[in-house]
Amino acid sequence: MSVLAINGGSPVRSTPFPRYNTIGEEEKCAVQRVLDNGVLSGFLGTWSPAFYGGPNVQQLERDWETYFGVKRAVAVNSATSGLYAAVGAARVGPGDEVIVSPYTMTASASAAIVYGAIPVFADIDEETFCITPDSIRQRLSRYTKAIIVVDLLGHAAEMDEIMEIAREHNLVVIEDAAQVPGGTYKGRHTGTLAHVGVFSLNYHKTIHTGEGGVVVTDDDGLAERVALIRNHGEVVVKDKGVDDIVNLVGFNYRMTEIEAAIGIEQLKKLPSLHPPRVQSANFLTERLSGFPGLKPPVTRHGVVHGFYRYALRFDENAVGISRDRFVDALNAEGIPMVKGYTEPLYLEPMYQRRIAFGDAGFPWTYPSWKGSVDYSLGSCPVIERLYYRELMCTDVCHAQITEPDLMDVVSAFEKVYANLDELR
Repeated sequence: MSVLAINGGSPVRSTPFPRYNTIGEEEKCAVQRVLDNGVLSGFLGTWSPAFYGGPNVQQLERDWETYFGVKRAVAVNSATSGLYAAVGAARVGPGDEVIVSPYTMTASASAAIVYGAIPVFADIDEETFCITPDSIRQRLSRYTKAIIVVDLLGHAAEMDEIMEIAREHNLVVIEDAAQVPGGTYKGRHTGTLAHVGVFSLNYHKTIHTGEGGVVVTDDDGLAERVALIRNHGEVVVKDKGVDDIVNLVGFNYRMTEIEAAIGIEQLKKLPSLHPPRVQSANFLTERLSGFPGLKPPVTRHGVVHGFYRYALRFDENAVGISRDRFVDALNAEGIPMVKGYTEPLYLEPMYQRRIAFGDAGFPWTYPSWKGSVDYSLGSCPVIERLYYRELMCTDVCHAQITEPDLMDVVSAFEKVYANLDELR
């Protein structure tokens, strides 16, 4: 008789893991106050005090500034909107290049395309999954205008060295910190390490408002440009007295008063919601480190990990089966595990066919851009090795997970390793 569930045996776990839920009475009361007030959005798309939004939006921004120690915070309706606004505020335009990560959510790269710029994909570090300074240097060209750095899965990139590259070449750095609220790098909050940082309040992040985001910066000029792009900037600049109107065609990236009210309460909970992620990850790492061919996540010196996901690397040669077969066996045992996280972005049809806006290939066909970019398979070998053969990740490290839950994860690994012959 087979032992492994994938072959008909009984699984280690037959019930779902606890769902992550950070919403409590505090958020319910905050929303009720907004509903009782009846003002669900305080924004006006004209130059007036209401241009900056309602009292809850502005309170969330002030609270965010205090918590993260930044000069300015601008609340938006998603981190995607925040990235788009940040790229626009950085004056990126047609014919420019923006160095980006290929291993992330699509908006981290498409933010460049929205402004007619060309995404140039840099390869990643095999331990932190963030783009590396060396790869960035290899991708620099006379067209490079900005760098978007993603703190992927919760680990900060090598930001000191990346910022030094930016100083050398007069580039703007945007830190996509969507997955790392609560993390730090050399004593500083992740998300505050670049010229502009973007946080996510999407529903599956450590803290959330359903949808939403916050852009942070210590540069008043960048902050004002983000605020103008957020709220129909083209009709505001005259009355506001803005002369530099590059990229100030505005959008509606405005956060509602309900979302902001929830966000105010969620931010108060971040100090209690982040540590359980680290504790759960450390628990798993301590117990999984001894398995041959299995490499638990690395946390570099000076970094506090956000652990948006718990990611492991798998050596197929050392174990004698494929990563995919191993993950299938874990899933059959009731452990939610994903293969490879996400496909390298440059393999998506938009990049392979070089068609974004219109059918003529813009922005790659923009006349003043005479550069070249490689989106072929093999252009970022580290990410491709991780995606196709090595990386697997799970979302079981969060505040609702208990030690017995984590022991089920460990038991499933022990069971699969003890019965590898069934998978060969």
